[in-house]
Amino acid sequence: MTGPTPEVDWLAPGTPVDLDNCAREPIHIPGSIQPRGVLLAVSEPELVVQQVSENLATLTGVRPEQALGRPLEEVLGVVPADLVARSASAFGDLRERNPVELMLEVDGTPVPVDAILHRAVIRPNDTGEGVTSLVVELEPARGPRPFSFPNTYQAVRGTIGELNRASSLEELYDITARAVRTLTGFDRVMVYRYDADYNGEVVAEARAEHLNSFLGLHYPASDIPAQARALYEKNWIRLISDVDYVPSRLTPVDHPGNGLPLDLTFSTLRSVSPIHLEYLKNMGVRASMSISLLRDDTLWGLIACHHYAGPHAPPYATRAAAEFLGSTLSLRLVDRAKEEETERALQVRSTLAWLTAATLDEDRPLADTLMGSPDLLDLLPADSVVVRLQGHTATRGAELPSGLAEAVAAWAAGRGADVVATDALPDQAPQLGAPLDLACGALVLPLPEGQFVLWVRGERVRQIDWGGDPHNKAIAEREGEEIRLSPRKSFDRWRETVRGRSEPWTGQQVAEANELRTHLLEALYARSRSIVRAAETLQRSLLTDPPQPGHLEIAVRYVPAAREAQVGGDWYDVFAQPDGSTMLVIGDVAGHDTEAAACMAQLRGLLRGIAYDSAQSPAQVLARLDAAIDGLGLGAMATVLVARLAHADDGSRVLRWSNAGHLPPLVVGPDGAQQVLSARGLMLGVEPTTDRTDTEAVLEPGSTLLLYTDGLVERRDQVFDDGVEQLQQLLAGLRQRPVEEVSDELLAGMLPAERTEDDVALVAVRLAG
Repeated sequence: MTGPTPEVDWLAPGTPVDLDNCAREPIHIPGSIQPRGVLLAVSEPELVVQQVSENLATLTGVRPEQALGRPLEEVLGVVPADLVARSASAFGDLRERNPVELMLEVDGTPVPVDAILHRAVIRPNDTGEGVTSLVVELEPARGPRPFSFPNTYQAVRGTIGELNRASSLEELYDITARAVRTLTGFDRVMVYRYDADYNGEVVAEARAEHLNSFLGLHYPASDIPAQARALYEKNWIRLISDVDYVPSRLTPVDHPGNGLPLDLTFSTLRSVSPIHLEYLKNMGVRASMSISLLRDDTLWGLIACHHYAGPHAPPYATRAAAEFLGSTLSLRLVDRAKEEETERALQVRSTLAWLTAATLDEDRPLADTLMGSPDLLDLLPADSVVVRLQGHTATRGAELPSGLAEAVAAWAAGRGADVVATDALPDQAPQLGAPLDLACGALVLPLPEGQFVLWVRGERVRQIDWGGDPHNKAIAEREGEEIRLSPRKSFDRWRETVRGRSEPWTGQQVAEANELRTHLLEALYARSRSIVRAAETLQRSLLTDPPQPGHLEIAVRYVPAAREAQVGGDWYDVFAQPDGSTMLVIGDVAGHDTEAAACMAQLRGLLRGIAYDSAQSPAQVLARLDAAIDGLGLGAMATVLVARLAHADDGSRVLRWSNAGHLPPLVVGPDGAQQVLSARGLMLGVEPTTDRTDTEAVLEPGSTLLLYTDGLVERRDQVFDDGVEQLQQLLAGLRQRPVEEVSDELLAGMLPAERTEDDVALVAVRLAG
């Protein structure tokens, strides 16, 4: 419950604010509110009034000096104060119960009021949670009553259905803009989207017929400073009902609990920056409202509402319904973006895996293998690509002037980076004479001995329509003897033509190119030696070291079979998820040698792309991987087990897993209790529509979990069950040893001295005691 980042050097109270210093204005502690309602800060649990807004009497009939230091019931009345107390003491988030519907009696007249509650931290306590003050904001009640979620949902039910049926982002934007305008009555409602630098673009608009259109206009990032964006990420809706309002100050100025201004980050009545009010007035706006659009708790855009005819104050119920629409749009945008990202990631992973596998074919020049089907333009879209590897050159796309590719590659090599990317090559390296139409942008992978991979893009001329000149965002006004910078007054369409730039290379594209570079280095190294050594290096590069979170001890092992090509289809994978859980994977592709290793690389990459940062269960991950095997025509068959190890609410660890034909994991508790996690389904690559199921088990602290492939337990002279039982007994006897030692002892105890049969992969996990 804190405001924007505390490291900012905030302006001292009373400092005049203009466009030079507005980014340092402490807008979360303005010391005043908008007077469409009143504010009281009260202690808990005593509910004694500590701070009030100066306009308190306008709604309660009680003057500020009469209210301070008195119980809330003496200010609002016994029944209203009791309703506030009961709501504040109930379990859960206060915002979920807002508003509290009160009936105040002022001069003998009943006045219906909406009370909006939140807590503001006033100082830290010994537990680190902070001492709070209950903030009670009172607004005259208007709109449907009693207020409830059904009322909110009823107001937007039809729109939710439209959003669910929308087939494009543009439809999502347009539906939301129209619905919010119909709901709130604002003259203009816009959906406003940020780019990576927080410049904004109006991507949808619903407006009164007499208004000119803002659709397609861009606004510079400085129009909404960073600390304002930080507030939008915390408090999702903000209403300015009248830009000409006179702020009602809080009294006393500082909260008596800490001697500091009250943090109004989550206040619905928070007074706003005078610079912002001036900006709105310069646009001719008399009232405004904004609703945050978030992706992963980060501000993605806004629903911006403007009113020109005069003050405009939608009631709380209407604002709640509009906020609900904004949240729904945010969820739909996130879903759509993740669908597109997942689809692209799967395609890129598949292409990269095919290219990586193709590099193992020493019968073809390496440069030619990268220009097969798929080729490097399928991995990274560009106008042309040039590859020079091991004395061979191959190209795709538009033909470049003679010697240009080599010159660009030499320039990139001189910069000392693994990947060099620019969307303005003629500006950064004018000596190269790169033609704009062919090579305005370049992405280069410099490789040893003058080798390289080079993608180039031609110039992309863009025209950006700004709402006013972005290079002249302020006007200078004299105030007495001082010159003050004020927001611009002209918001006429101002068109800027951007030349000398290609389509930019995204961070994801740079990362994918870097991954290709790693594989190419491995391929180049391998081709200087035997194909056996090359294949073994590739496989070991994919079987990376696991993460080591503080609550887990993890060890992994891979032992190739004793055959000519010491690679195969066995693999493991361990990676941490952003939510703190740990993904565990063990798999075995049917077949041996380089073909199985290449297929393993594809499946490992696809599975990572599907599972990482995903809310999907292990069964859903396996189902999508099976569908990808079928849809991409991989022709692979494999046994795979996917498990997610996560914290439960009671502090224990919950293992959820799904098994596609693999051997069952083993668990040994700290007391030696043994368990076989036997839930098994059909292997991958047989029937892509088969139903996959999840199974859960709670693991005690100190337990040891083992995932393994069949090479550890399968022998020609014994059945699987005997081998699993032997492994289980051996694991139980090693339960007190560190998992690195456990892994080595299991291999030593289970594998014969002369191994000739199969690869072995295993993952051992010890839960902290």
